[in-house]
Amino acid sequence: MTASTDLLLDAYGRVRDLVDDVVDGLSPEELATRLDEGANSIAWLVWHLARVEDDHVADVAGTEQVWTAAGWHEAFGLPFGPGVTGYGHGPEEVAAVRGLDADALRGYHDAVHERSAAYLSGLADADFARVVDTSWTPHVTLGVRLVSVVNDATQHVGQAAFVRGVLLRRRD
Repeated sequence: MTASTDLLLDAYGRVRDLVDDVVDGLSPEELATRLDEGANSIAWLVWHLARVEDDHVADVAGTEQVWTAAGWHEAFGLPFGPGVTGYGHGPEEVAAVRGLDADALRGYHDAVHERSAAYLSGLADADFARVVDTSWTPHVTLGVRLVSVVNDATQHVGQAAFVRGVLLRRRD
């Protein structure tokens, strides 16, 4: 392992721990609660951050997504095609992410994290400079893509933690 992989493993692991904390003890109804009709629910936020990590890491690793390979797409039963990650979703799509419990959300994210950690553990310093996306200027390297994924995930899990805090205060 390298210092770069150690840092990324730590960052991705912190997201995993935060996902566990944010869904813990919440009912499916609470997980699907939206603070207003345009807001994202915890269920959608966690599903989306896991889908983005799954999609992006599978792409750079050249593997099938955990979502389809391990049957999560069928298990979740969401009204979206298997390639959908939530990017660009509006209020109607967010509202459709319902009926999921904490164990399902945690299970999918844990499976994605395990695959990501295995991939990250095999990287050498030279791998991070590999260009993985030429549709941007400048072109996106593997290192930039992996940091982008964890940055997106930390923002979404932070949003989910905020919603959780509001929901728990409403319980009191």
